[in-house]
Amino acid sequence: MIRKTDRKWIERTAELAGMGMEMGDGGPFGCVIVKENRVIAEGWNRVLAENDPTAHAEMVAIRRACEVLGDFQLNGCELFTSCEPCPMCLGAIYWARPDRVIYSATREDAKKAGFDDEFIYREIPLPARERKIPFDSLPSEECRLVFDRWLKRENKTMY
Repeated sequence: MIRKTDRKWIERTAELAGMGMEMGDGGPFGCVIVKENRVIAEGWNRVLAENDPTAHAEMVAIRRACEVLGDFQLNGCELFTSCEPCPMCLGAIYWARPDRVIYSATREDAKKAGFDDEFIYREIPLPARERKIPFDSLPSEECRLVFDRWLKRENKTMY
């Protein structure tokens, strides 16, 4: 459900997207994370500035918000983004668990601007060995034992 105050946060994502693009940090994407109608963190695409393919606006904002809140989850927060999140950002959003997400442009809009994630959406359901980048599994008793140690651990934090 869209609220009256949502427009100002979406407009802020557009400002951040334009600013980051003009600075040469990366593509035209911005994100704002709000809690109790107050900005907790902002981010814009910094892929080029940081030489980091994961430095999307949402990822940058989520990292900053978690640092500010001192928590790995965004309970009670709302995430506003200038564009429908890509598969990577969508995964991070689900792990961070904000209360809701509002986006402006669609992934079709992003595709028209040269940012096409459709190939990733097509790759996800494929068996690992049929993907463009081959994935192989190499079972290891040592790796499995780490999970056993985790299960036995009494002072673990589940997430």
